[in-house]
Amino acid sequence: MKRWGAPLAVRTRLTLWYTAILFVMLLVVSVLSYSRLRWTIMQDLDTSLLTVAQVIHDTGYPGSDLAAGPETALRQILGPEFYDKFFQLVDPEGRPGARSTQLRDRALPLSAAARANAARGVRMFETVRLATGEWVRLLTLPITRRGQLTHLVQVGIPLERTERTLARYLESLLVLVPLGLVLAAAGGVIIARAGLQPVDAMSRMARRITTGEDLAQRIVPRGTGDELDHLAETLNAMLARLEGLFAQMRRFAADAAHELRTPLTVLKGEIEVALRAERSTEEYRRVLASSLEEVERLTRLAEDLLLLSRFAARMPPPRSRVELDSLLVDAFDVGVRLGQAQGVAVRLGEVCPAAVEGDAAALRRAIVNLVDNAVKYTPGGKVELSLGCADGRASIVVSDTGIGIDPADAQRVFEPFVRLDTRTQEAGGAGLGLAIARSIVRAHGGTISVESSLGAGSTFTIRLPLA
Repeated sequence: MKRWGAPLAVRTRLTLWYTAILFVMLLVVSVLSYSRLRWTIMQDLDTSLLTVAQVIHDTGYPGSDLAAGPETALRQILGPEFYDKFFQLVDPEGRPGARSTQLRDRALPLSAAARANAARGVRMFETVRLATGEWVRLLTLPITRRGQLTHLVQVGIPLERTERTLARYLESLLVLVPLGLVLAAAGGVIIARAGLQPVDAMSRMARRITTGEDLAQRIVPRGTGDELDHLAETLNAMLARLEGLFAQMRRFAADAAHELRTPLTVLKGEIEVALRAERSTEEYRRVLASSLEEVERLTRLAEDLLLLSRFAARMPPPRSRVELDSLLVDAFDVGVRLGQAQGVAVRLGEVCPAAVEGDAAALRRAIVNLVDNAVKYTPGGKVELSLGCADGRASIVVSDTGIGIDPADAQRVFEPFVRLDTRTQEAGGAGLGLAIARSIVRAHGGTISVESSLGAGSTFTIRLPLA
């Protein structure tokens, strides 16, 4: 059951809007057509009245034979044109003279405006109401002889037939307009249902995709190239991204579980061995020291996962002015200490003073991760750090002469838990360093890239917008 106040369906809203707009259009057209019909009828009546009055004027009344029998003569001259019309002649003072037999002892009213216009020689059309309550269309035409106003001819016609015609037309509109609205609403429902049927299909498919199990399904475009096909393409692209994201999440969860399980297994094994029999103090200390190493490894892994999730979620880092040259020198000192243990020569190249807006600690972590990665994969080689500025961006470059990376795997190295060499695992790495570095750089509006080939070393470049 539909709840009161619940939003209407799209097809219902489209039908209502379509019907409302059509109602306004029909209403405007009806008003205009009714007004146009009334104006046309009145123009025809005025032309007919003017024809009768002009005949009376042209026959030379009252000095002609028309005076002896004006109504009979007019019927002979005008024929059907004189049907249901009546006339009256008055002198300049307004006193009535000859008139049609239809008027009998009644007189047509002569308004002050009509008399004033007649005095100026101007005819006047007006709609008046007789003493009997009947509405009449009336023409008052002045008759002049030798420049003098001699008489006024008044010709009228009852408006009863005209009003009946207009009333019937109005009744037709009152029947046809609602009928047209009902038919239009029914047609609107059919059109909306047919037009939104592809959208319903897309909606049903989207509802089926709940837990990511059906993300491989795609919406088949109709091939019409219209907006619905564009929508289908957009949804398919979104589904492809979601499929990749879910796969990445599952892989990330599996890799994280694997990385966490290894130190936990070691911890459990050492503790179980220590508890099987009485041990000396030194043996307990050795077990506790080994357990502490595994705990520290777990702690580092948890911190790396937390940092990765924070920056992967695009949480805005704290903003302050960061001097990159100082960070690079600091990372160089760390690299020198790391390189001494593996016989790697770390040196500092050209450094251009540059500043960016961001989190100094996070940016330092990204640079140190690159240096640490370069040292691990360059045993007995060289690592160089440099900082340049161009086109409003700062470029931090960490290059090495290490084992290099297969170009096919160049983008995989930035994914979490990806280790292309066992050396990082032996050194205690979890494969999160480059992933963290990429997340930090992206959160600061920058990019990170790598150029490498097997056996020829690698060059990692961080580009950040200058402050």
